[in-house]
Amino acid sequence: MLTFIPTPIGNPQDITIRALKEFEKATLFLCEDTRETKRLLRILEERFDFAYPNVEFLSFHEHNGAKRLLEVASRLSLENVIYVSDAGMPIISDPGQILVEHCQEHEIEYDVLPGASAVTTAYAASGFPEGKFTFFGFLPHKGTLRASALSEVMNSQENVVLYESPHRILKLIEELAELDEERELFFAKELSKKFQNYYKGTAKVLLEKFKTLNSKGEWVVIVRAKKQQCQVLYFEDILALDLASKVKAKLLSKITDRNTKEWYNELIG
Repeated sequence: MLTFIPTPIGNPQDITIRALKEFEKATLFLCEDTRETKRLLRILEERFDFAYPNVEFLSFHEHNGAKRLLEVASRLSLENVIYVSDAGMPIISDPGQILVEHCQEHEIEYDVLPGASAVTTAYAASGFPEGKFTFFGFLPHKGTLRASALSEVMNSQENVVLYESPHRILKLIEELAELDEERELFFAKELSKKFQNYYKGTAKVLLEKFKTLNSKGEWVVIVRAKKQQCQVLYFEDILALDLASKVKAKLLSKITDRNTKEWYNELIG
């Protein structure tokens, strides 16, 4: 069986008891980075009632995932195999996705444990009232692909959640401000860690703040959707509409002090 386990996005105390128990049963760890996984397990061993597993650790990332899958495919249904990304929820914007697809195609039992997610944690912290959002992950680094993605973000009808690296975070704000300096943004830095911080405001205001800010760390960015302008229908507009007289009379009665019957008699007279 293959089990996908979320790991803490920062604070080791966010690990779940269920995850610890699954770690101890594992016979094989597939890791986005084996060094990061081993480091986390050593911390858990020191701080919690957890025994460091004496098992095999194999890397499984975007560059070797397809090849590694061929090597371990036969073991997925025979052993207790664990997959973890470097931090947070695996599979989404993550090489673990091809493992899920493989299990589905070959009817191999698998499970995904609930746990820490930078996306939902940041969105909850943003305070934006809209319950819907689109997750874009990391944008392309440069060129027309990045420009196209930014255009899509800024024109989305839903709020957008992004990841950005510390050395490109200022560039991102500059780009967003250039496209719409009044757009409302939310930035979350180093979620659940010692230097966690939240920043909320317009692109124009945040651009000035970030020019002198220490941008080191991992960032989640939320771009609020542009508020839709309400279209007002005026008296002359209603009169010009190609509608049945009864319907037009009802509309006119709503924006004037005359009732529907009066308007209907005038329209057909």
